[in-house]
Amino acid sequence: MNLADEIQKLRDLHQSGALNDAEFESAKARLLSGSAPPPPVPPPLPHAHSFAQSPPSHYAPPMAPLVSRPAAGSSAATNQWAMFIHLSQLAGFIVPLAGMVVPIILWQIKKHELPGIDAHGCHAANWIITELILAIIFGILCLVLIGIPLLIILCVVGVVFPIIAGIKASSGELWRYPMSFTFFRPQAFVPPAEPASNAAQGDWPDQQR
Repeated sequence: MNLADEIQKLRDLHQSGALNDAEFESAKARLLSGSAPPPPVPPPLPHAHSFAQSPPSHYAPPMAPLVSRPAAGSSAATNQWAMFIHLSQLAGFIVPLAGMVVPIILWQIKKHELPGIDAHGCHAANWIITELILAIIFGILCLVLIGIPLLIILCVVGVVFPIIAGIKASSGELWRYPMSFTFFRPQAFVPPAEPASNAAQGDWPDQQR
């Protein structure tokens, strides 16, 4: 590299801001006097705005926070089967005792597959047992005539309550039957442990409301 190229290189460094005026004049004087070439000047550090626009290759962006992902279709299936459990109590008006047996069977079959079903099944079973106890008591009270209107009221609410519970269950709402005793309580659902690979990707089970 000749003298002109060396001076042009120094001029480029001076214009880029890597050398100030004093350093440029000193290095130029050394070249003109035939002294040893100046030591190599390190490249300028990138400015903050250039780093934000084009980060270095070794820069790793922060990991995104882990978020919950609901299982696709699980909520819709839970709402649908919960509605079936409540409305199946009306089957007793077609087949004797079916209104007591069918809801409990559906509850036991689906509560492990869809954990949200357990609470609906418990409320339905509590009402079925409560309704049976009240029917026996009101039947005895028919001997003093007061039991007759009570049985009529019980038959009416025996139709209205399952319909209300089924409608609310279809929209994802859990409804407790009024006047029902508590014989069953839903079990606390503990989600299974996820593999490490899935956990790293944020595939966590959805928490049931």
